[in-house]
Amino acid sequence: MIKNIHLKDIKKIALEAGKAIMEIYKRDFIIEYKEDKSPLTEADTKANEIICASLLELYPNIPLMSEENKQTDYDERKEWEYYWCIDPIDGTKEFIKKNDEFTVNIALIHKNTPVLGVVYAPAIDAMYSAKKGDGAFLNGVKLPLKVNHEKEKKLSVVASKSHLSQETQEFIDNLNTQEIEQVSKGSSLKLCMIADGTADIYPRLAPTMEWDTAAADAIVRESGKMTYQFDSEEPIVYNKENLLNPWFVVK
Repeated sequence: MIKNIHLKDIKKIALEAGKAIMEIYKRDFIIEYKEDKSPLTEADTKANEIICASLLELYPNIPLMSEENKQTDYDERKEWEYYWCIDPIDGTKEFIKKNDEFTVNIALIHKNTPVLGVVYAPAIDAMYSAKKGDGAFLNGVKLPLKVNHEKEKKLSVVASKSHLSQETQEFIDNLNTQEIEQVSKGSSLKLCMIADGTADIYPRLAPTMEWDTAAADAIVRESGKMTYQFDSEEPIVYNKENLLNPWFVVK
């Protein structure tokens, strides 16, 4: 199945969604709030329409899971061999703040593992992509871009810009290294920073959903890194009955 999925097609879809997002980003837009109090803009809705329609046209036999769609019952989706896991705009809060740190996330999941991922940050024109066995890339350049060979002396730690929990900060403060450089970043760009080597560790001891991480997690894994469950050091898995991720550490 994955041999028949062309990464360039998925990148093109992300670019199209990104273009529509940026047209809305540059003007005033309406903000609504979902039942869980999370924000929703017309850009989320428009990007979702573009991504879902394009994927269904290219790959009509692969089911979709998107943050902005009604979720399929677990009894049905647990039988899925492959499926798309989509977040049309990851970092809607960053989009509203207009700080450029938001992404289009498209992942292909095989059973419970991300095997293809595209993360596109349209405001900064950064295209991260990966396909299992083929490596991970940023704008066509193979990842990682840099490697820290002196982690015992200095660690670069990236944390959430809008959701930094007390538990996450305590974890960072207790890291075993001489010097800690702490950077805040929005959206799935945090995972991508681990993949490209501009940060060494990303602890997330706070809630996230599967669509928040799936695409960037594919990129992390193809760059030679891993997203570990905080309490077990096992990789996080997808298509769970509860779509909430456990706490995790990317390194």
